[in-house]
Amino acid sequence: MSVDFITHLILQYRYWILVPLSFIEGPVVAFVAGTLAAVGMFDMYFLATLFFIRDVGLDGAYYAMGYFGGRSEFAERMLAKLAITEDHLQQVRMLWERRPFMTMLIGKLSYGIATAFIVVAGMVKMPLRIFFKYGILVAVLEYGSLLLTGYFLGASLGGSIVRVIDNIQYAVAFGAVALSGYYLVSWRMRRKFLKKDQEAEKTSP
Repeated sequence: MSVDFITHLILQYRYWILVPLSFIEGPVVAFVAGTLAAVGMFDMYFLATLFFIRDVGLDGAYYAMGYFGGRSEFAERMLAKLAITEDHLQQVRMLWERRPFMTMLIGKLSYGIATAFIVVAGMVKMPLRIFFKYGILVAVLEYGSLLLTGYFLGASLGGSIVRVIDNIQYAVAFGAVALSGYYLVSWRMRRKFLKKDQEAEKTSP
C-alpha cells in the first residue's frame, strides 16, 4: 500500500481502520497516525499503546509458532526466507547468546524477514525472558521513533487538520522519503544479519 492511500483511508475511517491497517503495514501506519495525532485526530498515548501491544503480541505469536511448530511446513518456509538450513540453527542460537540486543534489532528492522526471524528465535528455543526483554526495547525504539517523527511533521505543517490536508502532498512526499530510508536501513540490517550468521558458522568448531 502507498503512503498516500493509507493516509486517505485513515482520514476517512480513523480508529475503525487503524487497527486492521496496523497489522498490514505497521511502520507506515504508525508514521501517518503520528502525523495526524499532531492535529488532534488521534491520541498519542492510545497510538503508543496500540503499536506496542500489536508488536509485542505478534512477536509472542510468531515465537510460539516456531517453538511448538518447528518442524511444520510454515516453519520450513520461514527458514527458507532467511536462507537458513537446519544445520544453521545452532549458529543462530550463538548470535542470540553473544549479542542479544543487536540480534533482535537487526532481525526486527529487517524488512521482509522480521516474521521469519522471530519464528526462528522460537525454533532455537531462546529463553522467553531474554526474547521479550529485547523485543520490548526494540518495539519502544522503533515505534516511538516513527510516532514522534510523524507527530513533529504534522506540527510543522501548521498543527491543524485543514493545513495538513492542504499540504498532504508534502506530508506524503516526506513520508515516502522517510520510509524509503527506513526500508534501506532494514535492507542493510538484513545483509548484516546474514553476514553475521555466516561468520558464526565459520568460527564454530
